[in-house]
Amino acid sequence: MLSSALALASGSAIGLTLGLIGGGGSILAVPLLVYAVGVPSAHVAIGTAAFAVAVNAAASLGIHARRTAIRWPCALVFSAAGVGGAFAGAALGKAVDGEKLLALFGLVMIVVGALMLRPRPKGGSQSAWLTRANAARLLPRLIGLGAAVGMLSGFFGIGGGFLIVPGLILATDMELQDATSSSLVAVTAFGIASASSYAWSGLVDWQVAALLVAGGILGAFAGTKANTLLARRKGALTQVFAWFVIVAGLYVGGKGLLAVV
Repeated sequence: MLSSALALASGSAIGLTLGLIGGGGSILAVPLLVYAVGVPSAHVAIGTAAFAVAVNAAASLGIHARRTAIRWPCALVFSAAGVGGAFAGAALGKAVDGEKLLALFGLVMIVVGALMLRPRPKGGSQSAWLTRANAARLLPRLIGLGAAVGMLSGFFGIGGGFLIVPGLILATDMELQDATSSSLVAVTAFGIASASSYAWSGLVDWQVAALLVAGGILGAFAGTKANTLLARRKGALTQVFAWFVIVAGLYVGGKGLLAVV
């Protein structure tokens, strides 16, 4: 009963973070499942988190698609290239010892927190659409970056939005707002690929995943409303969250290293 309540609360925290600052929530999923909910296996935590992230991203994509123009050609090519990488990353992650995986995950959290402290990149002068005229220039970038980001996403079972957004901007010069919306296509695709791989190996706790998704929906509504009220302080909130992620990464990575040693 307590673990169910903690799973629901963890999902709410993730959804609240996503709604409030627009990213970073999925990076908390694995540590919350391991250290708060008490999921005994790092691999089960990663597989469960990947499923929840995919469902939440798909729901967010539906909302964004009604409000903004998704750059579908770019997003689909990036996602298609990344799905193969996500399957490869998931297979590699399952082969790594759970404690070592947590130690590496802690390192990633520290890097993510540091990246969030940096000023957000500005997009180019136009939001590019993939066309026959620019395909020769954009396709290699989209495929290469998509495969690399997908592998990292699959390995750690995270959405990877913090990597997908700059990846799309770097590949196509699209503006930040368009990259943020388009990134949800890849987050959904990578999450499904990772979750499928882990589920095939029996490494998804479906009951916890359902609670995580339910909590995430509730948290997202609250976070979206809070985002509107605190719009002027969004930068400060992002910095506070970034430092929280860094501290949490030090804790997760430290515990993982101690267990290995």
